[in-house]
Amino acid sequence: MQYTNLGRTGLRVSKLCLGTMTFGIQCDEAQSHAVLDAAAEGGIDFVDTADVYPLGADLTLVGRTEEIVGDWLRGKRQHFVLATKCVGKMGPKPWDVGMSRKHILEAVEASLKRLGTDYIDLYQLHRYDPLTPMDEALEALDTVVRMGKARYVGVSNWPAYKIARALGRGEVKSLARIESVQPRYNLLFRAFERDLLPLCAEEALAVIPYNPLAGGLLTGKHDRTTPPAQGTRFAVGRASALYTTRYWHEREFDTVDALRTLANEAGLSMASMAIGWVLTNPSVTSPIIGASRPEQLADSLTAEARGPLAADLMAKLDAITHSWRTVEAER
Repeated sequence: MQYTNLGRTGLRVSKLCLGTMTFGIQCDEAQSHAVLDAAAEGGIDFVDTADVYPLGADLTLVGRTEEIVGDWLRGKRQHFVLATKCVGKMGPKPWDVGMSRKHILEAVEASLKRLGTDYIDLYQLHRYDPLTPMDEALEALDTVVRMGKARYVGVSNWPAYKIARALGRGEVKSLARIESVQPRYNLLFRAFERDLLPLCAEEALAVIPYNPLAGGLLTGKHDRTTPPAQGTRFAVGRASALYTTRYWHEREFDTVDALRTLANEAGLSMASMAIGWVLTNPSVTSPIIGASRPEQLADSLTAEARGPLAADLMAKLDAITHSWRTVEAER
């Protein structure tokens, strides 16, 4: 497993990050621990979670994923870089959600308890909250760092212009700097190449993209003529609506068919090729890979071990998927 710096920081992280949003809904605790074991054996020691996980859960389940990860980390916390996120709805009260100082400070304490640790390596705002002044959120993150609750802070699902403003406000107020960005990014969603990725390159921000396999569509295992298989992200809980809206369309399936032909010509599995494409982008720090079974990690580990894709293959992939640079981020 190769390592790289988290943006401009001195923290070294593995070139693959294990995502955990399926833990507690697509796979139970035993299966989740098996996935974590397999990831660790493969050299992945960068783990990302969130307080609202498992994805698509109702308020009776939120926080369960952090508990599962925390149980697994017991006795080996020092061997892993741990990232989590806040902002999502965690309770019935109106202040149990968002970027307010109250919610951030309460959320980090709750995450620490569920994770069974006294610090988080990377603490991230899960999405942008337009109801809270940006300065309030940035000052709350600064407090979290100064208290020793987190080593670094970042954001997820923020538009480029908001990140640029946050960097400026942080500099003016001498606050803990936003060091990472977690955007959606894959061969079927390339819109952030137009503004976010250039900003990250210029400002030396780490890019930790999620959905590198488009919820599994880029594995080529789904059939457009039949409903999504049970147990997949397209058919699990409230997350199913999100994923079908994002990816379950004729145009996406047409692109997948073209990519399947190219993968066959290159002698690669579709998943390995899709992960390899993300890894080859110099702006990307560590893509977040997800799994509900240990064996699903194999293609990602193979892609990382193989190294960058050949230039001619990258050119062909760009030609097939270039139109996906124009898809709006809201979808």
